[in-house]
Amino acid sequence: METDCTRAELPDGDGVITPLSPGTRLLHIGPHKTGTTSIQGALFAAKDEMARHGVAWPATTRHPMEAVLAACARTGMMGDARPTARHWERLLEQVRATGRRTSVISSEFFADAPDDDTVRRIVEQLGGDRVHVLVTLRPLAKIMPSQWQQYVQNGLRMGYEDWLEHMLRKPPYDRPNPSFWRRHRHDRLVGRWARVVGPERVTVVVVDDRDREGLMRTFEALLGLPARLLRPVPDAANRSLTLAETEMLRNLNKEFRANELPEELYSQLVRNGAVMHMKNTCIPGPGDVKIGTPRWAVEAAAEIGAEMAERMGGTGVRILGDMRLLSAVPKPATPTDAEPRIAPEAAARALYGALAAAAAAPVRHTAAAKSRTVHQTSSTELVRVLGHRCLKRLRLR
Repeated sequence: METDCTRAELPDGDGVITPLSPGTRLLHIGPHKTGTTSIQGALFAAKDEMARHGVAWPATTRHPMEAVLAACARTGMMGDARPTARHWERLLEQVRATGRRTSVISSEFFADAPDDDTVRRIVEQLGGDRVHVLVTLRPLAKIMPSQWQQYVQNGLRMGYEDWLEHMLRKPPYDRPNPSFWRRHRHDRLVGRWARVVGPERVTVVVVDDRDREGLMRTFEALLGLPARLLRPVPDAANRSLTLAETEMLRNLNKEFRANELPEELYSQLVRNGAVMHMKNTCIPGPGDVKIGTPRWAVEAAAEIGAEMAERMGGTGVRILGDMRLLSAVPKPATPTDAEPRIAPEAAARALYGALAAAAAAPVRHTAAAKSRTVHQTSSTELVRVLGHRCLKRLRLR
């Protein structure tokens, strides 16, 4: 609800959300696929306006991913340069420079902190008792397809149903992606951070997908910002892949691994070349098949959601939103006989993205290659030659 006083007032158990104390360092830890990219984009776009209301955005980018990966001892995305301690130190310097002002730091990779000691170190370095932790949650059934296709964008070769089997039916549920339950066993995630900062300094927000800007209104209320200051920022690069796009990429991942190409090439040519260009230039249409979760997995996810909600309800943390959403069983998708086929335009855009990323690589012919045309060379050898040319160029850079 908005009032004439221009402050955002949102329903809570007590009627409205009480803003955090001035000087608080609000630490939004995600986890992944809970509206993090949209809120980060809105906060970054409004940083100058927020500053006029006494709220600082310390980071120099929309998402200080490298810094947080370093803090959590994570290696980062496949093929990317490994983050260093200096990334984290720079962010800490920026946070300290905010002085006694209220500030907000957001990264879903904080959810990857592996243990209490790591959480404690992060909290102490960010200001100790000034830190207030914010966790955003969505139902597992909605998170799983998005998280799977994101793993595919990082090199995963396993199909969706096989992946669900491993995550939900095959103990210890840590293959092929041990990060999934570290992030998305939400009761344990909340407990891990509450043990360090205390439950009174943890707020859990249940995101309601029916209210597309509800999360922004919640941030405004917690930070004491004027209503409607935070606005959505279009970001095509953040859209999820369709089933056909994901399957195309998953099969490419198989070829990539089979040819034993260096991981640096995956980052340059595939994720930041082919996939990024396709996502930026191709908007899925009504005929594109989305990733569908089988009924058994949806029901299993709802059961886990109910268990997590009950446990979080007993921790003493502040909860905003309807916890029943975490265990709701969504309506089944409308059945379709359509095959998940990649559109020619999407395939062309992906190919162009890879070629554009590789365009700077010089073409140097060996004596053997000079005697053959491209059509006389096997696809496997062509991939290897292109890969090693690009890798050499990347290392020279």
